[in-house]
Amino acid sequence: MKTKNLIIGAGISGLTLANYLDDYLIVEKSTLVGGYCKTHYVKDYIWDYAGHFFHFKTEEFKKKFIDSLNADEYVTQDKKTYIYFDESLIDYPFQTNIHELSKEKFIDCLYDLFNKEEKENYDNFLDMLYGKFGKSITEMFLKPYNEKLYACDLKTLDKDAMGRFFPYADIKAIINNMKESKNSSYNNTFLYPKKGAQVIIDILMQKIKKEQILLNTKVTYIDEKNKEAKLSNGEVIQYENLINTIPFNQFLMLFSNPKYSELSNNLTYNKVLVFNLGFNKKSKYDKEHWIYIPDKNINFYRIGFYDNILNADKLSMYIEIGYPKNQNIDEKEIENQLDLTLKNLQKMQVIDDSFELVAFEHIIMDPAYVHINTENSLQIKNVMQELQTNNIYSIGRYGGWTYCSMEDCMVEAKSLSSNL
Repeated sequence: MKTKNLIIGAGISGLTLANYLDDYLIVEKSTLVGGYCKTHYVKDYIWDYAGHFFHFKTEEFKKKFIDSLNADEYVTQDKKTYIYFDESLIDYPFQTNIHELSKEKFIDCLYDLFNKEEKENYDNFLDMLYGKFGKSITEMFLKPYNEKLYACDLKTLDKDAMGRFFPYADIKAIINNMKESKNSSYNNTFLYPKKGAQVIIDILMQKIKKEQILLNTKVTYIDEKNKEAKLSNGEVIQYENLINTIPFNQFLMLFSNPKYSELSNNLTYNKVLVFNLGFNKKSKYDKEHWIYIPDKNINFYRIGFYDNILNADKLSMYIEIGYPKNQNIDEKEIENQLDLTLKNLQKMQVIDDSFELVAFEHIIMDPAYVHINTENSLQIKNVMQELQTNNIYSIGRYGGWTYCSMEDCMVEAKSLSSNL
């Protein structure tokens, strides 16, 4: 079988790319398209794989998706995000809202902020946190929260591991925020389809031809010299261009090159165990969209409220728990974490004994957040350049091994389409 463009993966990057091509074949290992943008409909609850919220900045994609929906098919929300700290909520981000802390902790943060030792060049992510925010802000929130999120030593991450998504703030902004709150970030307003993130995938699928996508099929080997890919069903696909969107570490293992295998083994990331939970009634947390939890005595690092986003009448949540890449998440671990999660939700007073867990599910995201460090990033860049000499491209959040938004993935896919 022959195709001009062989696309591996039917997530948001692969499907967007196919929307701009005519001659293509998509190979997807799952029986369903969408990757991490799938939505599950369980009883009265609408659950994504994790929290996905859309804040389109590109006019083309705004038009493509928003104009495809009726006004009553999505909600637009001004983001309401908080941090659970000292058994109460403070506004996010932490560093611009230290005035909401107790007097003693506020003074500690302010003192350390004014006496921080900035450098021109930082050695790693943790070094950057101390240099830009001082000891107290770093150790009260930034360090413990990101250790829970990334499930690693922050010294192993590049100083710019989160890119534009990290909420930097200088002293002037922090002081000004004490008088007039300006908690702005890249996604201060977002929209969310009432039927979940799956709606975005469904819109992309409208232009996909069924005969040009193979589901429940894997690529098992790539011969880059002869431009052939072997599939799990025994077929061999001849291609002109190969575009990968699956995790880069998994993609590298499809080649016989030992250098690629070594790089694959060296790439690190976290896994995330997601619980989607549906209860029989509303919580007293009836306006919050999501909450960050730096406390290491609580097992999850973030919780989100679908019911508050969708203006629903029963508590519907997602819970996120971070793990190192090599940690096994078996059924016993899942059972223990669910029990611990319910206890910690009671501790936070999100629920009490009168709440009934009506529906729940778990999802393991593997990988979830990739670890970006200078040495690996240079190797990835060199390997990608090498692959491109054979018309092989790797794009998207996981294919590109980067930290980016869903819209970034779409923009990258469209840009590549014009070069193929």
